[in-house]
Amino acid sequence: MPEVTRFAPSPTGWLHLGHAYAALFAWEKAAGGRFLIRLEDIDGTRARPEYEEAIFEDLAWLGLEWEVPVRRQSDHFEDYRAALAKLEALGVLYPCFCTRREIQEEIARAGNAPQGPDGPLYPGTCRNRDAAERAKRIEAGEQYALRLDVAKAMRFVEEELEWTDRGRGVFTARPDVFGDVVLARKDTPASYHLAVVVDDALQGITLVTRGEDLLEATHLHRLLQALLGLPVPEWWHHRLITDEKGKRLAKRDDARSLRSLRAAGWTAERVVVGLND
Repeated sequence: MPEVTRFAPSPTGWLHLGHAYAALFAWEKAAGGRFLIRLEDIDGTRARPEYEEAIFEDLAWLGLEWEVPVRRQSDHFEDYRAALAKLEALGVLYPCFCTRREIQEEIARAGNAPQGPDGPLYPGTCRNRDAAERAKRIEAGEQYALRLDVAKAMRFVEEELEWTDRGRGVFTARPDVFGDVVLARKDTPASYHLAVVVDDALQGITLVTRGEDLLEATHLHRLLQALLGLPVPEWWHHRLITDEKGKRLAKRDDARSLRSLRAAGWTAERVVVGLND
């Protein structure tokens, strides 16, 4: 079966060498199949048209071709709302009214808080609030996020979940690794975790290629796929491109942005060869 891969940048800054490696990796794995571009522009406060235009310019400069139209997350909020509605129907979501400061204070009081890939896990403060209190606070206009009750969600999984990374082998999913994650906020209709799972299914992605920093997230994504009844792709988490100190490249490092390198006289061939060294 022909492979379907995607490169999914956020138009919130200039693409750099790390993005170039990720895009080329996905492109190469799609040889003979389909290569898609998806713009993860759900953060409307940071996404800008000039960054979107630069993404297409940079990728074309690298010699990549992709199918059109390109999927923009901001055009598909209804898809994410539909997924949230399914999860709500299962009873695995709950409103969380905690501010970041309140969460940090609760973690500090608890001491030795369980750790996840992104730091201390949410302590579950709002998990057991009764329905009447939740309704009253929502009606009063309090800000809240929707969190996934992972323990409750796991009760809907009848068998052990597995997923395959083509570079590392078969994993048994550990969905609780991130704790009760936020799946949506009032100003952001879907978190990265929810949006990426929905998008990959709707676009028919067969191989998800991305940096190894997102490997742990796949445990959670596998659970969301099971809850939503979505097809399960395979994954390939590749190495990250770092600077001389071993630090992962960031968009704010303009010296290594593709547009800066191009302006400095670099050719696309030089970039490709350098990334493969």
